[in-house]
Amino acid sequence: MRLHELSPNPGATKEKKRIGRGLGSGKGRTAGRGQKGQKSRSGDRNLPPFFEGGQTPFLMRIPKRGFKNPNKKEYEIVNIKTLEERFEANAEITPEVLKEKGIIHCTSAVKILGDGEITKPLKVKAHKFSKSAEEKIKSAGGAVEIIED
Repeated sequence: MRLHELSPNPGATKEKKRIGRGLGSGKGRTAGRGQKGQKSRSGDRNLPPFFEGGQTPFLMRIPKRGFKNPNKKEYEIVNIKTLEERFEANAEITPEVLKEKGIIHCTSAVKILGDGEITKPLKVKAHKFSKSAEEKIKSAGGAVEIIED
C-alpha cells in the first residue's frame, strides 16, 4: 500500500453544508441566520465582547466607590526585629543589601518600622523611618540616614 492509495473509511467524512444555495438545500433563503436583526445582516459584525446591544453596559451600572491615588508611593516594609536577627553589629544597611539578603523584593522605596527591639548599633539607610524605629536605632548607638529620591 502506498501513501496516495490511502482514503478514509466510507461514511467517515461528510461534505460541508453549502448555505444560501436555494430553498431545497435546507439552508437557503436566510442561510441559517434567522429573520431580522444585527446578526442577520451582512458586513461588519465585529463588536467588542462587552457590547450589550444598547443596554446600559455593566461597568456603567455598578456603583463606584472611593478614590485611587495614581501618585501613591508604595514602600517595602522592614521591621527592626528583622534587622536585629539578620545583621551583625555596626553593619551598614542599604536597600541594595536588604535585596541581596532577600528581605525585600525591589529597592524603589524602603520604610523601616519599629516593631521589635534592637540591641546592636547599626547604620541604616532607607527612604523613610517611623519615629519609634528612628528612636530605637539611635538609642542602640546606631545611625539613621534618609535617602532622598
